[in-house]
Amino acid sequence: MIPNREPGSAIEIVVCVPTFRRPEWLTRTLESLVAQTCRRPFAVVVVENDAVGREGVAVAQAFFASGQLHGLSLVEGKQGNCHAINAAFGTALAAYPAALYLLMIDDDEWADPDWLGTMVAAAERTGAGVVGGPVMPQIALGGSAALAGHPAFCPAFDTSGPVPMIYGSGNCLIARTTFERLGLPAFDVAYNFLGGGDTDFFTRARHAGIPFQWVQEAVINETVPLTRTTLRWLAARGLRIGAINHRIELKHALSGADRLAIAAKSVAVLGLSVVRSLRLFVKTRQPAFALHPIAVALGRCLAAAGIEPQPYRAAAPK
Repeated sequence: MIPNREPGSAIEIVVCVPTFRRPEWLTRTLESLVAQTCRRPFAVVVVENDAVGREGVAVAQAFFASGQLHGLSLVEGKQGNCHAINAAFGTALAAYPAALYLLMIDDDEWADPDWLGTMVAAAERTGAGVVGGPVMPQIALGGSAALAGHPAFCPAFDTSGPVPMIYGSGNCLIARTTFERLGLPAFDVAYNFLGGGDTDFFTRARHAGIPFQWVQEAVINETVPLTRTTLRWLAARGLRIGAINHRIELKHALSGADRLAIAAKSVAVLGLSVVRSLRLFVKTRQPAFALHPIAVALGRCLAAAGIEPQPYRAAAPK
């Protein structure tokens, strides 16, 4: 663990970065944090989830040792994105007792220079317990630029203001008070390999009455490699979204009647998905877009039968 050179008691803002076998991309992520225009001191907590290779730790330590960033790095030996994110949040809250705001950025993303200051200003101005912003897909050379508008990549909102909920942690700010109300660990590790631990956390926040704010100007960019532009990958993404939605709804069902309603919804959504897919195809003439509603609906039904994808279960390194 590399300690922060600034006293922990002086830090009110902490940026958390979980990483797994992406040292080159992590370098770009951290460089974007170095370039932030925010004048208030902030710390960075990098959590390496590859206990064997530890390439991310080496990258983070180089930034801390050079003084470009202040913060610390640690290794989370239990594999799974929820384990890594929980380690980041838990460590940040403990190591920086004055921290009021914890932000998160993934290791395949990079932030615009005004991102940090804009997110924090929105939290302070509105008192929101959770602030979200757009993650703008950057399609790799050779991929279709039109895919930036695909439902798998397109941000949930496009206008700043209060929103019912945000759905992903790739660009978020969570107030310390939110963690205090919901408790730690923040993310349910049952979502480790399916994904959706962030959506589950934000669903709990919504049920607790915690206000959400969207800031369209706080932009993060995301790498979309060619492997994520194929029809196969996009279909798998739709299946996973459907499985996540079903699991979260079932988790928060309060009665047998609620569970029956969820089952009925899955059947209804499957039927409606055909109509939605036809409309999307007429509108876009893009098979990848048209396939999405059917894939999401099918993912719900498969999850109801106990079949869920596990895209985040990594093979052991060779």
